[in-house]
Amino acid sequence: MSHFTRSDQPPQEKQAPPTGDLPQNDPKGPPGRALDAVAAPDAVVARDAVAAPGAVAAPDTAPTAAEEEAAPEQKAAPEQKAAPEQKPALDEPTDREEAAPPEGTAGAALPDRGWRDRHPVVARAAAWTTTALAATLVLVTLLLPNDPNRLTPAEFVRIPVEGIAGAALLLLLPQKARRPAAVLAGVVLGLLTLLDLLDIGFVEVLGRGFNVVFDWVLLGDGASFLQDSIGRTGTIGVEIAAVLLVLALLVLPALAVVRLSNLMARHATRAAGTTLVLGTAWVLSAALGLQIAGAPLASRSTSDLVQARMDGVSATLKDERAFAKEAASDPYHHTPGNRLLTALRGKDVIFTFIESYGRSAVQDRLMAPGVDATLAKGTERLRAAGYSARSGWLTSATYGGSSWLGHSTFLSGLWIDNQQRYRTVTAGDHLTLTSAFKRTGAWRTVGIMPGVTKSWPEGKFYGLDHIYDSRELGYKGPKFSWSTMPDQYSLAAFERLEHGKPHDKPLMSEIILTSSHNPWAPLPKTIGWDKVGDGSVYNGIEKAGKRPVDVWQQTDKVRTEYGKSIQYSLNSLISYVEKYGNKNTVLVFLGDHQPVAKVSGDHASRDVPVAIVAHDPDVLKRISDWHWTPSLNPGHKAPVWRMDTFRDRFLKAYGSHPGPATPPAAH
Repeated sequence: MSHFTRSDQPPQEKQAPPTGDLPQNDPKGPPGRALDAVAAPDAVVARDAVAAPGAVAAPDTAPTAAEEEAAPEQKAAPEQKAAPEQKPALDEPTDREEAAPPEGTAGAALPDRGWRDRHPVVARAAAWTTTALAATLVLVTLLLPNDPNRLTPAEFVRIPVEGIAGAALLLLLPQKARRPAAVLAGVVLGLLTLLDLLDIGFVEVLGRGFNVVFDWVLLGDGASFLQDSIGRTGTIGVEIAAVLLVLALLVLPALAVVRLSNLMARHATRAAGTTLVLGTAWVLSAALGLQIAGAPLASRSTSDLVQARMDGVSATLKDERAFAKEAASDPYHHTPGNRLLTALRGKDVIFTFIESYGRSAVQDRLMAPGVDATLAKGTERLRAAGYSARSGWLTSATYGGSSWLGHSTFLSGLWIDNQQRYRTVTAGDHLTLTSAFKRTGAWRTVGIMPGVTKSWPEGKFYGLDHIYDSRELGYKGPKFSWSTMPDQYSLAAFERLEHGKPHDKPLMSEIILTSSHNPWAPLPKTIGWDKVGDGSVYNGIEKAGKRPVDVWQQTDKVRTEYGKSIQYSLNSLISYVEKYGNKNTVLVFLGDHQPVAKVSGDHASRDVPVAIVAHDPDVLKRISDWHWTPSLNPGHKAPVWRMDTFRDRFLKAYGSHPGPATPPAAH
């Protein structure tokens, strides 16, 4: 400012007038320094220095060179008016109190405001960059789709109606309400973005979106899976990153909306005009149906997603009540044991689930050749041992994971596609295939569950006399990623603990094979049954195997290793029947679900193979009307049934029709 330009001439010594010579607020008196500073066009002083008595400089204070130079100018033009106020630039303080000198220093030179004054160009560039980033962040949160297949650039160049409505609301709100509203809007945007990201992750892994009612528990299962796959240290790192991401999603959008609302308040006229133009453009785009790369230019994706989530919560609560009634109504509930499974009496029946064994394994161009060859050879090997096979397709209730949903759907005859349904059915007494065997009293029922590592109270629902979890199978070898033990060892333990022992009743067994579980590295190898022992032989095999981080770098590698894992599980099972099966052996094996989309591909079906193997020809004759393929590998034209229909078909084929016992005839 010109008032404070340093003079080249030495300042003249001039004694300051004593305090109290003239009243500060007397307009007729000689112009004192405080009043001069108020009247000067560019001088900025603190308001308190003008209003408070005694705010003039102390008597002993010597005038500065700037004051000496300014004094004549002020005296010469006492009637000069203040210069018009200039509009502040972005991020410059709008309140004069921010730029005022401290109280009691009226007329002193402006203090240095820091790096903004020293580097005005950099400060302005930083302000514009920060504002642009804030606007971009808000736009991305408004337009982010919840489907990974829609993550394209076209999705982010649309006009979000929610942003227009939000800007209009912030412009109308008074100053006191504007900031809290901006913070709340930013937090809501962050939460919606978090749910969108969860949707994307669930679609990639489970083929469905995230359910805000009952899917939170699955996050803990995901953490356990990570620890088994990448170790504790890596899992802790992922968890820390996830926490930081959540915090960032809650804080950054809020800060961005606050910044943009402040900018609109400082430039209300231009902001109102821009909002009106964008609103008009949105209405015209919606009316004309304008699109960008197949996506509508006029976007309302955020409001649509909010409405969809609200509808989803309502539908979930209704479904819970409806399913509870469905589970309580069972046509076989009162069927007595002596009428169940009469055609299988005396048979050792084994129900085996192969992890992630889906249609992709036998029909994908990359994985199918190896798996199909294994199934073809297996069919011949079993035929040579006196066994026959029939196979078809079942549509699983789950995809990519949540194997327990597939298991319970197959065994209960109910469609269990979410966690709440699973809790409801396992808390009741609905008849399962396994509990049907127990109801007869003709079988000992056991479970081989290498994937169960802790208490499993749901096991009682399945009617198993004894459950061997990972802690009871005697394994002393290494884990193979998520899988606690190789499938061949699980089958060897079953033979040692149950099947190979003398027993007065035939066995009904449920066996879960886990070696084909994601991430498919490292993989075990088939060895001689006499070498399995306590599992310590697998130490060298595990160390020589591939690491998940190496396999998952390329999709083809993941798919190749997945195919190998299925071949290993099938070989283990076929080899077990060859070695330990007998004329009374009946094997039913199937996949629980398709592998994740990275392996099965986008929009893959939920179909899984199912097969029945038996030595007794009469067992397969009873299902001749099923029209299944006479092989371990179901043909393309083999029937496809929903998985929940299998229980009733099986009970009907090998027993009687449902219903209570026939009452005695009246005399």
